[in-house]
Amino acid sequence: MKKWAVSILSTVLALSLAACGTKTETAPNASGGSDGGEQKEITLKVGATPVPHAEILKFIQPKLKEQGINLEVKEFTDYVQPNVQLNEQQLDANFYQHIPYLEQFNKDQNMNLVPVVAVHIEPFGAYSKKIKKIDELADGATIALPNDPTNNGRALALLEKNGLIKLKDGVGIKGTVKDIVENKKNLQFKEVEAAMLPRVLEEVDLAMINTNYALEAKLVPTEDALIIEDKDSPYANYLVARPDNKDSEAIQKLAKELNSPDVKKFIEDTYKGAVVPAF
Repeated sequence: MKKWAVSILSTVLALSLAACGTKTETAPNASGGSDGGEQKEITLKVGATPVPHAEILKFIQPKLKEQGINLEVKEFTDYVQPNVQLNEQQLDANFYQHIPYLEQFNKDQNMNLVPVVAVHIEPFGAYSKKIKKIDELADGATIALPNDPTNNGRALALLEKNGLIKLKDGVGIKGTVKDIVENKKNLQFKEVEAAMLPRVLEEVDLAMINTNYALEAKLVPTEDALIIEDKDSPYANYLVARPDNKDSEAIQKLAKELNSPDVKKFIEDTYKGAVVPAF
């Protein structure tokens, strides 16, 4: 009789413990499974060009991890796919572009991507392997320009500011080669995909290069650029998202970290004036 009672008691205890176990609340992990009560982790996929954007994002990965955000950085070497993939929801955000480029891209591609927060400015510069000073540029010299509309106009505006050409009144940063009304040195212009500009330096007399691509090519803008935009350039690079997720908690945490004192110090210490905080 006693053995029977002990057996019944053991069974009751086992069922009781099992029942307690089923009441333990667990949060699904990022892939939809369960991690046995661990804090829910959100994955953010952010597209970026390698330097300095991806480097800055990787710097804040540990801080976001502490806040339950797994930041995945996907690197691109062009200016088109990060926006295309963000629009198609393959990415949650991207970080590589300034507002004039974003506005033109939205218009051309019928998209509605939105800026979230400004992070840094990359002063645009002119580089050469053939001359040491801009006044050494010879008559008939060839200048390579970015072929996307906003950076093309930006490059021409910088050349105009330094007295090399004159553009039609009022075109500003929207100018094209067709808007050049004065070209005393008979300069020749070659339009090239922005990422390819460092590679054509040996083939041209001067190349107008975005700072991110200059840094990737081991150029030092503050030392190697023959002419360069002022540090008050309006071309701040932004974190960009979609209307449906720009106000989400995860995107806002990412934005806050990108504008943190730690990131400001990282930019200043790492890029020595070639990249300037915009906050």
